[in-house]
Order: sequence, then structure tokens, then C-alpha cells
Amino acid sequence: MQNYKKYLLAAAATLVFSANAMAAEKLRMGIEAAYPPFNSKDASGQVVGFDKDIGDALCAKMKVECEVVTSDWDGIIPSLLAKKYDFIVSSLSITDERKAAVDFTDRYYSNKLQFIAPKNVDFKTDKAYLKGKTIGTQRATLSGTWLEDNYGKDITLKLYDTQENAYLDLTSGRVDALLADKYVNYDWLKSDAGKDYEFKGEPVVESDEIGIAVRKGDPLKDKLNAALKEIIADGTYKKINDKYFPFSIY
Repeated sequence: MQNYKKYLLAAAATLVFSANAMAAEKLRMGIEAAYPPFNSKDASGQVVGFDKDIGDALCAKMKVECEVVTSDWDGIIPSLLAKKYDFIVSSLSITDERKAAVDFTDRYYSNKLQFIAPKNVDFKTDKAYLKGKTIGTQRATLSGTWLEDNYGKDITLKLYDTQENAYLDLTSGRVDALLADKYVNYDWLKSDAGKDYEFKGEPVVESDEIGIAVRKGDPLKDKLNAALKEIIADGTYKKINDKYFPFSIY
């Protein structure tokens, strides 16, 4: 009887350990879901896009089950720190300011910042021309920081909670131009809403590296980096890239 009790206790401990191990193999990825083609929701409400596909590919390589948790852009880092999810794969630029709060993986793509404005406007991007203009961009982004640092009070800066709302104000004539990630603009310019708009001037930031954010000191960063190397090496990354762009964004 004594040995039987010991056996039951050992079996129960094994079950608890196994359950905990399984729970540990489930990860949550934070995504804004309002930044097409990188992340958005389809007609059925499912999160789709380049970021989601990359996140799924990384989870497959790490052999873990992952689920998506959506977040407003303004709260995407605070929600990571509050442990509402385990990592952010949502087109987050790697900046010194953000690195003070979170750890980043290696880049999983590179971007550029470029203005867009109506095709029928001879829009310039120099400081003299932009003085007095109203320029829009998404709040808490590299674009917003760049505009504040380089143009300050010379322009009227309008900040938006989502990129989609910024596009709405551009088409409504409430702003003269937008500054945003080139590849997000590239996708929008191909749409019916964006057909009367175009890139203006050269990119103002040529190397905007995009990484996956985790909490400070989290060993998950090393696992994500290893998985990222694998999907690049075996062609998975290229398949995802080619689904959205006819050129490499790595």
C-alpha cells in the first residue's frame, strides 16, 4: 500500500510537470492588426499579413503553439511588459529609446521612410517647401520622431492612432502629405483609395531595421533569432516575402 501511494504521488507529479511543460510551450504574439500588408484583419476577423506569417513560421521552427493577441499601437510595448503576450511581431522599428524598455531580436526586415502626396501636386521635401505644411503620420513611430526632430515647429504635425486613419485624412485633404514606412505606402498606393497619390522625393531614412521585441533578459530572444536564421536559410522567409512583395524587404 505504501509503495502504491508513492506510485500515485509520483504519477501525479509527472502529470503536473507535463501539464506545466505543455503550458510553457504555448506562446502569445502581440500584433496591432491595423497596418496592412504587414498586419490587419480579414473579412472574418482573423489576423493576417506579413508579420503574422513570419510569427507563425518562427513558432513552427521553435515547435511551439502560438496564438495572436491584438493591441492598440500606443499600448503595444506596455502590454508586452504587462505580460499580456510574450513577444511583439508587429513591424516595430529598433530604436535606442525602445531598446531601453525591451530587447530586440535581429532584424526580420528593413524599411525606409518616404513621403506620399497627391500626384497632381509638385510636392517638395525640402525644409523651405514644407514650412507651413500639414504633415500626417502615425503616433509613436519612427516617422513621427523624425518629423519632430527635423522640422519641429516649421510644420503642423498631425498624429494618428492608426495608419488607416492617416490615409483617410490624406484622401479627405486634411493633410498635405504623409510620412510613413515605404512598404506600407507601397501597398496602399496600389489600392483604389491610393491611386491618385505617389511617392515624393527620396526616402528620408534609408535604414529602418524592424525587429521582434521581448521583455528584457528573456531567453526567448535567442530562440527567435535561431528560428529566424532557419527560415531564412531554408527558403521559408522568401516564400512569405514573395507573397506580399515582388522584391526582397530583408
